[in-house]
Amino acid sequence: MAREAPSPSTPSDPLERCNDALTTLQLLQLDPHGFGGACLRAPHGPVRERWLQALTGLGLGLIKVPGSVDSERLLGGIDLAHTLQTGQLHLQAGLLQQADQGLVCLPMAERLSTALLAPLVQALEQGQVPPTRHSAAPSPTRFGVVALDESLPDEPGVGAALAERLGVWLDLNELSPSDIHAAWKGDSGSDGLQIRLSPGALARARSHLPQVQATDEHMQALCAAALGLGIGSLRVPSLALRVACGHAALNGRSTLDADDLGFAARCVLAPRATQWPAEPSAEEAEHAPQEDATPPPEPPDKADQAPDNEAETDHTPDPGPPPEPSAEDLQEMMVAAALASLPPHMLDALMTRQGAANHNTSGRSGQTRAGSQRGRPLPPRPGRPGGQARLHVLATLRAAAPKQRLRQAHSTGRVAIRAEDFHIQRYQQRASSCLILALDASGSAALQRLAEAKGAVELLLQQSYARRDSVCIVAFRGAQAQLLLPMTRSLVRAKRAMTGLPGGGGTPLALALKMAHEQAAQLQRQGVTPILVVLSDGRANVTLQGLGGRAQAQTDAQSWGQQWRASGHRALWIDTSMHPDAQAQQLAATMGASYLPMPQVQSQRMAHAIERVRSPQA
Repeated sequence: MAREAPSPSTPSDPLERCNDALTTLQLLQLDPHGFGGACLRAPHGPVRERWLQALTGLGLGLIKVPGSVDSERLLGGIDLAHTLQTGQLHLQAGLLQQADQGLVCLPMAERLSTALLAPLVQALEQGQVPPTRHSAAPSPTRFGVVALDESLPDEPGVGAALAERLGVWLDLNELSPSDIHAAWKGDSGSDGLQIRLSPGALARARSHLPQVQATDEHMQALCAAALGLGIGSLRVPSLALRVACGHAALNGRSTLDADDLGFAARCVLAPRATQWPAEPSAEEAEHAPQEDATPPPEPPDKADQAPDNEAETDHTPDPGPPPEPSAEDLQEMMVAAALASLPPHMLDALMTRQGAANHNTSGRSGQTRAGSQRGRPLPPRPGRPGGQARLHVLATLRAAAPKQRLRQAHSTGRVAIRAEDFHIQRYQQRASSCLILALDASGSAALQRLAEAKGAVELLLQQSYARRDSVCIVAFRGAQAQLLLPMTRSLVRAKRAMTGLPGGGGTPLALALKMAHEQAAQLQRQGVTPILVVLSDGRANVTLQGLGGRAQAQTDAQSWGQQWRASGHRALWIDTSMHPDAQAQQLAATMGASYLPMPQVQSQRMAHAIERVRSPQA
């Protein structure tokens, strides 16, 4: 019997999440490359190790691809050791070819370079390894991907191009070893859940998979639920349908039911949600009952009535089977299941992500820059060593190996290397970021909300200190904006500056935005990525000249908001008014900032929201 979809207010059940992780393993065994694979977000620990042990025990071909692998090893190329040993050119199959009909495991998938992700995604999409300089024709291969995302909450996750093609997303961060033990007790015995399918059960499930039927209502409900959650890619509903069909085949069903769609909503749609589903408008809610209402049955004619009440009671017609759920009912069920599986603070994350999606920045807490001395290694490129550029020995030997036969006449038994073979090492460094806090200390910001804002800033300072990022505080009240704290990493100095901040007076919002813009320009010249967070109700009443005038003050604030948007830096507007204010929303839209109303300021919630703006892809 299918489970009922949980209500949106019901928190995600750890036991259900463990069962979803178990079902994902069975789906990988049933259809390893049909829905792309799985993205597992979990840190090192017993929970992830238990899942990986179960994955290894499935009996599938599992090929691990480290982040340091080069294109020759990934796609196939020269076997350098054998070539140098024998003096003849020898080729080797790449890791993607070896993973045919199996799985590719990507440890630390969030750190994979674009040069490695591009051919991997191409092979996953097209079912073949692209041709290289050593092979003119592509090599067919079909595999699924298990991406292990080990990123912290303030770091970006797996690349969007790869994550979009992985059907199931699992998040095991909140699970404990006891939860896994209780859900997977006896994973190979008779007193628990069976992870590895028996050959007979696997054959039956694979024979059921092509026979699973999906109606038009199912497909319409999947597309409508994805659209309501802000998922714009048509690939995602297609993957959700494939996952739902696999779930039905595992349970021996030939048609989809609510349980299959609910699993797809929890594991495929919910992790990709970028917005909270919109509530129906007042007109739709008013007309919905009228459209759905059915006219009452007409009273039967007296001639057709039964002769007595007893006969009428004995011949009551059978109501028959319940009607099939419509596409709207299925959509509501899937949206409810998706909302129930969202982790805490996800509503704030969806709201802040909407504004962050409009930015043209890199989407990371600090921008990247190329270097040649330190940082994350990048694939080597042809070039001449010298100065700070160092020779990459292995890449140089690989480039020279195919040409040794042509150079034998001029060689003395050693490897002949020419200048055209030289490859140099490259590294990538990540610039630090600085959080500019524009704190409203005017009279419109109540003292209690100002105190809560101070508490949130202190939490944020602790997190920035642990990450070695900087903080800059701009306070505005009365007729001026004050640089309360220049860019610093000192936690003690920042707390001391926040302690003595008074409140009261007018709201010179334009002056605060101007000072924040100047600080951002100075930080950018120093190679630091600025991020602005404004804590205000948006009720500006002091102009740039320090004079009163609400209309001119709003105009000045809009002008400097447009200049901040033109700079391309990220920003977050936290509305501290008791009710969401239209002026604050308009200013946030002008700045291109994420908008988050917070009538009752909560320090921990504010710190979470700011962290999401630091890393919107996390």
